[in-house]
Amino acid sequence: MSASIGGLLIRPPLMNSSSPWASSHEDLSNLYECPFTGAVTTRTATLSGFQEDAAIHQVAFHSESATSINSYGYSPHPLSSYIRWVGDILGRNADSRKPFIISITTNASSELREMLGIIQALRRSLSDGTSSTRVGVEINTSCPNITGQPPMSYEPTRLRPLLDVITEFVAQDEFFVVGIKLPPYVHSNQFVDVIDVLSSISPSRAESATRSSRHPIAFLTCTNTLGSCLLFNSQTLDPKANSSDFALPTIWGGMGGESIHPLSLGNVRAFTQLLQSHSEEAMRDIVVIGVGGVTSPAAVARMQEAGASVVACATILGRKGVGVFEELVKGVKGS
Repeated sequence: MSASIGGLLIRPPLMNSSSPWASSHEDLSNLYECPFTGAVTTRTATLSGFQEDAAIHQVAFHSESATSINSYGYSPHPLSSYIRWVGDILGRNADSRKPFIISITTNASSELREMLGIIQALRRSLSDGTSSTRVGVEINTSCPNITGQPPMSYEPTRLRPLLDVITEFVAQDEFFVVGIKLPPYVHSNQFVDVIDVLSSISPSRAESATRSSRHPIAFLTCTNTLGSCLLFNSQTLDPKANSSDFALPTIWGGMGGESIHPLSLGNVRAFTQLLQSHSEEAMRDIVVIGVGGVTSPAAVARMQEAGASVVACATILGRKGVGVFEELVKGVKGS
């Protein structure tokens, strides 16, 4: 079974989500070489790299469920490193159609324009973008762990300057596949607010006839971790000796894995229903990548049943390693 997101062909429709376990060249190579991943997503990169501190930015796993909590921010490696690594891996696998999704973030439209330009330069160097593509982009608008910078997607109207930049690039290259990573929402109005903002840049509302006929956003990744969560040290798989009472030095962190699974399923279902029932054809073409508590074949199947076109995981990858995809793929429809 396969899924198509714009020009990205993902076969099987199973991959990793952006996470600490997709940080390095070695991480990405191992994920790419795994025959049970249909695509690979990089850890979220900034233009210049995030200041990571091992004493603060950590992850802990629950002792009684496949649940994680982390205080990580973004990748310490700048976008330029991922451009180099992705180019190297794809160059060594020229006959493979397995794509990369480069995850990036910024709050500034001018910086986003620069970052998308850098990614487009990589695609040109790979002769990417005729009837299919091997490089897509995910804009992470939902990390809950950045002090003083609440996730933009909790106020969807704040996304509009970034969406306008994306629209410019897609208008120039219809095979440029761009999506948005969203946080977990907890109220029906929040889903509608996101849909309304996306509808505002739909081709039917375009002011210029040069815009692409498809929606500038090809996919939504639902969901990122749930912020402001807390685990005690005693609840963790590997309690730290002589430590504080809490699993993380920051006390609070973003929760993923089994504990968030019902909420993530609800988000996937809500967005797929709103998109599929939308009056505008371009909106109905936006697909959902389901993330959150995908820790077993049954969880993969539930994500697909909820409406996810592609299913991704992070917590179980961090806990079991790349080999877990051989187990997870058993839950993919038609496998």
